[in-house]
Amino acid sequence: MANNGGSSYKSNSATERLYNGLVKENPTFVLMLGMCPTLAVTTSAVNGLGMGLTTMVVLALSNMIISLLRNIIPDKVRIPAFIVVIASFVTMVELLLEGFLPALYDALGLYIPLIVVNCIILGRAESYASKNPVIPSLFDGIGMGLGFSFALTCIGAVRELVGAGEIFGLHIMPDGYVPCAIFIMAPGAFFVLAGLTALQNKIRIQGEKKGKDMSKIQSGCSEDCMNCGEKGCSHRFYGASDGNGGETGKSSGRQGQAGKDGKGRG
Repeated sequence: MANNGGSSYKSNSATERLYNGLVKENPTFVLMLGMCPTLAVTTSAVNGLGMGLTTMVVLALSNMIISLLRNIIPDKVRIPAFIVVIASFVTMVELLLEGFLPALYDALGLYIPLIVVNCIILGRAESYASKNPVIPSLFDGIGMGLGFSFALTCIGAVRELVGAGEIFGLHIMPDGYVPCAIFIMAPGAFFVLAGLTALQNKIRIQGEKKGKDMSKIQSGCSEDCMNCGEKGCSHRFYGASDGNGGETGKSSGRQGQAGKDGKGRG
């Protein structure tokens, strides 16, 4: 058993991957990823749930296929290859929505094809699916998709409740309630985002006071940026040329020297 941020699930098990996506590294509430669809489509709980589940399907299937092809795709063209796989599933899902759920298709509009460039999907393909077996990758996609769906549904429910007095189309507020219509308009998304950010800051500050590692919150990355070394962004930008000129080593050396210079000046 591995202790992953307070959980006691076995590393890379299906349960651990689901817990990771829903709680530990929730893409919206923790990592602050996918803000474009989060702000744009959450005018109601139904739209948020629809967008979240659509993204989950694409995320799970693309993770599975990319994991299957991880030893075949050349490293230098892996990002274009990932995008082709993701775009194929997005096209399939878009046609299915248009055919069977036209109301949801019309509500989500342009944001369905934009799932192709959703940083959550491409990020999981790069940081997890391309390095792990098929089953954990599949459940990683499902976990992240469920976390994204939960977040969008919650945000959509808050905006719909305050802005229309309803949740999932059911009237909740008293008859005398006057809806604050701005919450189901574009500015309302930013009000909700501001509240979410304030809540995250409060949780992070309280956690740091208790000595907990709160570095994931608002990090926008599933890696530890302070100590990721060659696992995260450095590997993506310099890894391909590591064998031709040692760019990765040079980058690390520059970062180390910058750290020393900063300490010296301090």
